[in-house]
Amino acid sequence: MTRIQAFLVFLAVVLTVYTLVNTYLYIRLREVLSPQWRIVGTILFVAFALSYIAARFLERFLPSSLSSVLLWIGSYWLGEMAKGVILLLCIDVIRFVFSYFPFLPRPTLKKEYVAIGVTMVLCVALVASRINALNPVVRSLTVQLEKRLSGGKCTIVAVSDLHLGTMVCNSHLDRIVEQINALYPDIVLFVGDILDEDLEPVIRNNFGETLTKLRSRYGVYGITGNHEYFGGVENAIRYLENHGVKMLRDTAISVDNGLVLVGREDVTSHRFTGRKRKSLRELLTDTTNTGPIVVLDHQPVALAEARSMEIDLQISGHTHHGQLFPFNFFASAVYEVSWGYQQQGKTHIYVSCGVGTWGPPLRSGNRPEIVHITLLGSEKE
Repeated sequence: MTRIQAFLVFLAVVLTVYTLVNTYLYIRLREVLSPQWRIVGTILFVAFALSYIAARFLERFLPSSLSSVLLWIGSYWLGEMAKGVILLLCIDVIRFVFSYFPFLPRPTLKKEYVAIGVTMVLCVALVASRINALNPVVRSLTVQLEKRLSGGKCTIVAVSDLHLGTMVCNSHLDRIVEQINALYPDIVLFVGDILDEDLEPVIRNNFGETLTKLRSRYGVYGITGNHEYFGGVENAIRYLENHGVKMLRDTAISVDNGLVLVGREDVTSHRFTGRKRKSLRELLTDTTNTGPIVVLDHQPVALAEARSMEIDLQISGHTHHGQLFPFNFFASAVYEVSWGYQQQGKTHIYVSCGVGTWGPPLRSGNRPEIVHITLLGSEKE
């Protein structure tokens, strides 16, 4: 199957699921709409349901203020759609139980009251999850290494999944940069999906100027995620490097404090380039530095490789840990480590749930995070 065929199959599956979910929601909506409101309700529902698809199409081929407005509307719709279908399915399960077990005490709420209750829950959840998404927490971690480190320790601030684009305000990015600088890091690491997809809104919002405000002793480094490839990786890399982010693309470098920093291409890069990324063994072949090795790999899917190479620390992202409840449970089922810290053998692993959002600008499954890691070197000779 060619790349185009695979994409078309994926698109067909996504659109089918999206259509089925919205059809279910519409059927439930019609149950509570009086006849005189059904036409208006149908028009509004179809407009909301199509807004995200229309926005993505316009953003790619004809970016404008209209595409930005539609993207905001559509993104919020995605979040409310996900919560709404879960709530309504729960209600349907309860109705099913009462229909098959008539001896159970049956609530006598009118469907109009249930509809009002569901709407209120969705509105409160939207506000709460939006506030949560805008207020990342600094999560601190201390890692004791078995190798010596110049100066005895190194402070790393790692940020994944910013997804800079239409759905991010520059003021929000500015607050994130201030939080990072307040930690006085030795090194700042961006662990992929720095940009969302298209570069045009990034340029329009001048996010690059905000990124140049980052301060660290040994520099700011980044790697590609799958979204850099979605929007055109070469232009994304060029933009980021022009604004102070040194991008590591299947590269191992020695940092002045003795660290070996390895930046891996995203695991999906071969779909766009036709080339497989290098293995960790290949990346470290020419490294003579015997200091601690820190690997940046956007998707946490090669943990066994890191363990086998006895990498000291691997930092990943990508999962968002589901981003919205209850999708965090699905993320935990899919990934060996979906979020947080683990030590596997001699390898320390941290998978960040990310500081930004994708799709809905909402978070309800976890807090967005800036990861503050203190590496302590061994005192043994």
